[in-house]
Amino acid sequence: MAKITVLDDSVSLSEPTMVEGLPGVGLVGKIAADHLVEAFDMVHYGNLHCDGIPKVAVYHEGDPELSTPVRLYADAERDLLVLQSDVPIVPQAATEVANCLSSWFDDMESMPIFLSGLPQEKSEDVPALYAVAAGEGAAMVEKADIDFPNEMGLISGPTGALLHDAIENDRTAVGLIVESDPKFPDPEASRVIIKKGIEPLAGIEVPVENLVDRAEEIRNAKEQLARRMQQGDEESTQAKPLRMYQ
Repeated sequence: MAKITVLDDSVSLSEPTMVEGLPGVGLVGKIAADHLVEAFDMVHYGNLHCDGIPKVAVYHEGDPELSTPVRLYADAERDLLVLQSDVPIVPQAATEVANCLSSWFDDMESMPIFLSGLPQEKSEDVPALYAVAAGEGAAMVEKADIDFPNEMGLISGPTGALLHDAIENDRTAVGLIVESDPKFPDPEASRVIIKKGIEPLAGIEVPVENLVDRAEEIRNAKEQLARRMQQGDEESTQAKPLRMYQ
C-alpha cells in the first residue's frame, strides 16, 4: 500500500516548496521540520501511508486525537509543505518511501528540499552547510549563495533514496547537508540549515530565537529518538565522505 491521504483540501497551494524532515544524524531534519510546523502554526494537511512506515499510532500532549507517524503540514500563505516524522525509517524501507512520494511530488509540482546531517565532532565553530542538487536545483543553490561540498560523499537512508529518485526522474530537488553532532540532537545545526539554507531557497523568514533558547530542552526531548537511530540496523539518513582510496 502506498498513498497520501489529504485531510484538508481547502488549503490552496501553487508549486509549493516542500521541506523533508525525516530523522537522521543529529536529528537536524526532524528538529527543523518540527520548528517550522510550530513557528508557522501549520495545518495538518495529510498523512503518508507506505509499507515501509511502522504501523503505529501517535498521540500528542493535550490532544486526544491519534495520528499517523509520518504527516504533511501546509502553510498556504508561504506556499510551504513540511514532511514531519516521529519515527525512524529503516534502510530496507527507504526505496518504498521514495516510491510513495515520487508521483505525488509531480502531481503537486512541488520543489523538495531534503535535509541531512554530516557527522562532525562539535566545536566552537558554526556548523558548515553545503548544498547538492538535481534538475534545476543547482541554479537555485547558486542564487541562494550556499556553498558546494568540499569533498566527495554520499547521502544514505530515506533521504538518499529520495534524492536518487529525483535524479532518476529528472526532478528538480535540493539537498542541504550540515555538519552535525553524530551522537546527540543538534538544534544549532538545525538553526544553520533553516537560516542559511531553507530561508533563501524557499523565500521565507523563520524566527529561530525560540529554537536557540530551547536548545537544551530540545536535546533532552529528542535524545531518546537519537539513541534509537544509533541502534540495530536503523541506519539513519546521513551524508558521509567517500574517501575511496584511503
